Amino acid sequence: MTFMELMERFPTEKAVIDYFLKVRYPSGVCCNHCGSVKVYQENNYPKVFRCNDCVNSFSPFKHTIFEKSSTDLRKWMYAIHLFLNGKKGISAMQLQREIGVTYKTAWRMLHQIRKAMGNVDNPEFINTIVEIDETYIGGKPRKENKRDDDDNDGGGKRGRGTSKTPIVGVVDRKGKKVYAKIAMPNAEGKKLTARQLVDVLKTVSKAENNNTIMTDEFRGYSPLSRSGYVHMRVDHTKAFVDGNTHTNNIESFWSTLKRGVYGIYHHVSVKHMQQYVNEFCFRYNNRNQDMFNLVLKQSIFV
Repeated sequence: MTFMELMERFPTEKAVIDYFLKVRYPSGVCCNHCGSVKVYQENNYPKVFRCNDCVNSFSPFKHTIFEKSSTDLRKWMYAIHLFLNGKKGISAMQLQREIGVTYKTAWRMLHQIRKAMGNVDNPEFINTIVEIDETYIGGKPRKENKRDDDDNDGGGKRGRGTSKTPIVGVVDRKGKKVYAKIAMPNAEGKKLTARQLVDVLKTVSKAENNNTIMTDEFRGYSPLSRSGYVHMRVDHTKAFVDGNTHTNNIESFWSTLKRGVYGIYHHVSVKHMQQYVNEFCFRYNNRNQDMFNLVLKQSIFV
C-alpha cells in the first residue's frame, strides 16, 4: 500500500474506526460482554459502543495494541505503514519525527506493533527439508574484556564462547517459513547445549514429521540422528554447499536480522530481543502477503 492509498483509505479517525470494526467483527459488531448484536455507537465517543441487552458499554479496541492509547488512530495507521514498508524496520527516533509524537510514544507504538507481529502460533514443518542454525547478537567485545579476547592480540571472538545472546533459527526450505527463538536469554558467555538446540527444533519439527534436517558441523547437532531425525551436515571448512545440503536460507535470514539490528536499531537489549526477532520472522514469513491487514488482525489478543 502506498502513502496516497493510505490517505485515501483513512481520511479521518472515524474511517479508521469503521475499517477496524470490519477487521475485528467481520459478521457485525457484537457486545464484548454478552455477545449481543443489539449495540449502538455513542455519538460523541465513536470509540465506545453500548449494548441494549446488558446495558454495558465497551470499546472495540479493548485487548488490542491500541487499548489505552490516546494517540490519533491515523497516526497509528501511518506508523504501521512506515514500519512495514521499511524492509529492516524503522527506529523510534525516525517515527517520532514522521508522526509528531514524543520519543516515548513512538517507542511504545513500535513495540506494540512488534507484539502484534509475534501474535501467531508456532508453525509446524511436515514432509520438508528443514535448516537449523544458530547466531549471536550483540556488540563487538571490548578489548579489555579478557574473556572475549582472542589469544592476546586485542581482537575479540565472534559467535560461540562470547557473551553475546544466542538465537536458534529453523527454516522450512519448501514453505519458506522461519521460526527463531532466543535459546538462552541470560547466556553470559555460556555455550549452547545440544538439548537446547533440539528443544527449539522440536517446537516446529518433531522426529515423526518426516523432515530432513540440514545443519553445519557443530557437534551440538550430533544428537539429532539419535533422536530419530534424518540428519545431513555440510562442512563449512570445505564448502558452503554440498549438492542439496546447505544452510543458506537460514543464514540469509540471519543476515537480514543483523543488518536490521545493527543498521537501524544499533542496540537491542536482551529483555526485548525476542520481540525484534519476532518482527523479522513476521517480515520473512509474510513477505508476499498483505502485511498491513495481517498486523491489524494479529493486533487482537482475544
